[in-house]
Parts: sequence; C-alpha cells; structure tokens
Amino acid sequence: MKAKALMISLLAFSVATAVWAEDAAKVDTAKAEPDKAAETTTATVKDEPIKPIEAAVVKDPKMVELGKKLYFDPRLSKSGFISCNSCHNLSLGGTDNLQTSIGDKWQQGPINSPTVLNSSMNVAQFWDGRAKDLKEQAGGPIANPGEMAFTHELATKVLDSIPAYKEEFKTVFGKEAIDIGMVTDAIAAFEETLVTPDSKFDQWLKGDDKALDDKELAGYKLFKDSGCVACHNGPAVGGTSFQKMGLVEPYKTDNKAEGLVAVSKQDADRFKFKVPTLRNVEMTYPYFHDGAAKTLEDAVHIMGQIQLGKKFNDEETANIVAFLKTLTGKQPEITLPVMAPSTNDTPRPDPFGKGDAAKVEGADKKS
Repeated sequence: MKAKALMISLLAFSVATAVWAEDAAKVDTAKAEPDKAAETTTATVKDEPIKPIEAAVVKDPKMVELGKKLYFDPRLSKSGFISCNSCHNLSLGGTDNLQTSIGDKWQQGPINSPTVLNSSMNVAQFWDGRAKDLKEQAGGPIANPGEMAFTHELATKVLDSIPAYKEEFKTVFGKEAIDIGMVTDAIAAFEETLVTPDSKFDQWLKGDDKALDDKELAGYKLFKDSGCVACHNGPAVGGTSFQKMGLVEPYKTDNKAEGLVAVSKQDADRFKFKVPTLRNVEMTYPYFHDGAAKTLEDAVHIMGQIQLGKKFNDEETANIVAFLKTLTGKQPEITLPVMAPSTNDTPRPDPFGKGDAAKVEGADKKS
C-alpha cells in the first residue's frame, strides 16, 4: 500500500515538473524569441476581413518630436495662422469637421479634408492619390495658394532664422542647412505615429467576445454580408484602393473634383476616389469627398444605395452605425509643443496681404 502511494506521489510530482518545465520553456522562448511569442499571440486574432491596428513603434524619437513641432507651427503659412493641425485637428479625429476646409484669406477649399489618423496605411495620399506617401503630401499644403499659401523657400527661411530649430534639425539630420526634404521627412515621421489602436472592435478581434453587444455584432454581420468589406477591409478598414463613387447609381454632387483621373489622365479613372478609412469614422464627419453627408446615418444610406444597390431600413442603418462606432480607437495623446520664438530676422506673417507692417485700418484709433 505504501509502495503504491509512493508511486502515485512520484507520478504526480513528475507530471507537475513536466508542466512547470513546459511553462518555463515558453517563458524562455518568449524572452529569447519575442517575434515567435508575438506570432503566438496574433494567432488568436479572429479570421476577419478587418484586422486590428497595432500601436505605433517610434524609431526616431527626436525626428518625431521635431515633426510634431512643425505640424503645429503656423509660421509655415503666409498668414502665420494656419498649421497642419488647422485642417487635420488631432482633437477632432484628425480632421476639421467642415464640409470643405478653410484656407488662406478665408478661401473655401475644394474638397473635404481627410483624416490624418492612420493615414500611413493609405495606398496614397489625398482623395485623388496625387501624393505617393506622407512625405510627399506634407509639402503640398505649405505651397498651395489656397491652403497655407507659402513657398518652400520661405518656409525653410523661417526655420533657418530660428536658432533652436537650426540646432534641432542639425541634431536630427546632421546638416547645417535646412531644406524642404528635411521638413517633410520630419512631419511624415510624426504623422506615422498617429495610429489609433485598441478600439472595441479590435478588442473583439483579439478574443474579447464581450467587447461588442448584440446590436454592434448585428451591424458588423450586415456590413460584411452586404459587401461593404470588399472596399473597407484591412487594419485601416479602407484606404487601400480607388473605387468609383456611384457603382450602381450615379452620385449627384456640385463638387468639381473628378478623382484619380486628375493623376492618371485615364478616363476610366474618372470619379474614382481613394476609399476612406472607417477608423474613428464617428469623429470625422461630414463624409465623402464633397462633405455632403452630414451624419453617419446619411453616409450609410447613400453608400448602400449607390454602391451596393441596397436600401437599408432604419433598424439596419442603426445597427451598421453602431458597428462603425466600435472602430473608434485610442486617440494619440499629444503634449502641445512649445515653439521657439522668432528672431528679428524671421520673416513676419502677412495675413492680410499688405506686407509685414499690415494694420487693420483705424485699429490705432481704438481704445
């Protein structure tokens, strides 16, 4: 009897030791081979056409910090009033919530401002794809007379006149002279960090079955079954293709933008626009390239009809909207940069087009 008990004890000890050894081996593998550990973790992600967004990995913190300052600095505009953040406000989902943006001298922009959040995942930048990447996009608004209305030469002259900027550029790029390529590199590096992970939908994708309620799940099922995922898929839930606006029914708009044809010069690309990301879509109203859809409900109804040939009823629309709101992720936590002051040599802003000494007529008579 004692021998039998001893045998059972030894067997239990052996099993426990084996389990402990297996667990220890897993820990050692995770430490020694983090990539394999990561693969094991991601293997649990649900097999869906939409994929989770992962947190940004900052490769060059100093360049990102410089890019952040440039992103928020209005001195890169002729008026000294408009910055990248004016049209891509990081407090408003990376957009301005206007039908079309406001440019220099209160000019009305020609198109709705797309969100900068998760924009590094786009196949190209702008609605018509005329910029191949974030670096190329960053230089566009600075020199656009309808936006920041500056020139690249004046922008670099402003930066070159500020000692703190000169020193920071030298630290990051190892060069004395500042050029526009450095400016756009830095802004792009900052924008690459503007991702929004950990949405409710991402939590559900990663195995938390309680992250979504029945209405949200019903909305996602309808979103899939209706064919929306043909264009809105991947981590950004869009942004990876150009599609014609109005596949089933023509889309009626007064907006003059023609889409990809402006870049490709191919008539087949007329009215093809970059498919927008649906990440944080509840924050990025109004919708479409012309900003004509004021609410998510409007957007769902219109897209169902002109793209899919479906007329969603009120309940179906509400369910899809409930799902879309689960795509709002953790917003970038930005500490506003303190800008180095201009010097006597820094070109002064000219918001009213009257030169550096511009004054509002009669302002000196006001008390």
